Amino acid sequence: MHLVPADRADRRTIDGHRVCDAVAAIGDPAHVRTWADRFALLGEPRRLALLLALHRTGPLAVSDLAIATGTNDPAVSQALRLLRAAGVVEGEREGRVVRYRLVDETVAALLEPLGPSDG
Repeated sequence: MHLVPADRADRRTIDGHRVCDAVAAIGDPAHVRTWADRFALLGEPRRLALLLALHRTGPLAVSDLAIATGTNDPAVSQALRLLRAAGVVEGEREGRVVRYRLVDETVAALLEPLGPSDG
């Protein structure tokens, strides 16, 4: 059980080789945390709706996103702040208008199979 961390090496296993395989499959805890954070961003319906809109249509302004998602402008702005801080979206200013676009290719790939519901 060479992959089991020292703080767990004295614990009894049933299938030691599979435990090592599982430790290898899990990998670096920081990488797992990054993915968990990414899924948390997608796990909130308002943010997911914003990301789907941006993924399918391209850059949109806050007010347009609010209309598209049925949300108010401040709620959209707050969600976009979180998404921007996570590096998932970026804003592009054109005069007084800021249009947001999806820039995280991994998130875009996760959104790809999510289309409009069929009913």
